[in-house]
Amino acid sequence: MLEHVELFFKSIFIDNMVFATFLGMCSYLAVSKKVSTAVGLGAAVIFVLAVTVPMNWLLDQYLLRDGALAWLGPEYADYNLSFLSFILFIATIATMVQLVEIVVEKFSPSLYNSLGIFLPLIAVNCAILGGSLFMQSRDIQTLGLAFNYGISSGIGWFLAILAIAAIREKIRYSNVPAPLRGLGITFIITGLMAIGFMSFGGMLTGGDDAPKKEAKETAQKAQDKEVKNEIDENSVSYNNALNK
Repeated sequence: MLEHVELFFKSIFIDNMVFATFLGMCSYLAVSKKVSTAVGLGAAVIFVLAVTVPMNWLLDQYLLRDGALAWLGPEYADYNLSFLSFILFIATIATMVQLVEIVVEKFSPSLYNSLGIFLPLIAVNCAILGGSLFMQSRDIQTLGLAFNYGISSGIGWFLAILAIAAIREKIRYSNVPAPLRGLGITFIITGLMAIGFMSFGGMLTGGDDAPKKEAKETAQKAQDKEVKNEIDENSVSYNNALNK
């Protein structure tokens, strides 16, 4: 139980997708001009993460990782299909995003029109793929923890875009210096919010196991950084392919 609670709060505040790893910034900046639009996109991200992370955990456990096919028989125990991770993860994500798009268009046409192209682009949102890859790199052991991580990561992204949308609505009535208007002041506020969210790290540390936890977290951050760089490289390649 304690493991679930710790993972939940760490994923929302300390390892927030936006403020800790800066994933999903395109949608975060483009759809955060209105609170109503931000709420709709944030809810869609929560749903997609809550479904795709557990589904991809099952794929990883019973199909992709080294020895995962042992349940088919001893002759399959040596197979390693981890090279298919990106393809299968993205296929799962694209399927769920298509489902979300159909549901939103059916029941909330106004929200569908306000989100525009950014609703189908959830499929290539770095935060969505990052949730599944971080789940894989952190070696989450149970389906319940995978579902917990998907929900909490989505809530963290939702809080980030909701907070910046509320602030940007208020900034319209503020006397912001001309060179900083628009994305300039938004980036500054995002940086300050990231510092605030990172300060929650002190709430989940301490006690006799603090040195061990600190070393483990340092190693985990290094691994997360490698995963993020890999995600960014794939995102750049995808965008270059679209431009061509």
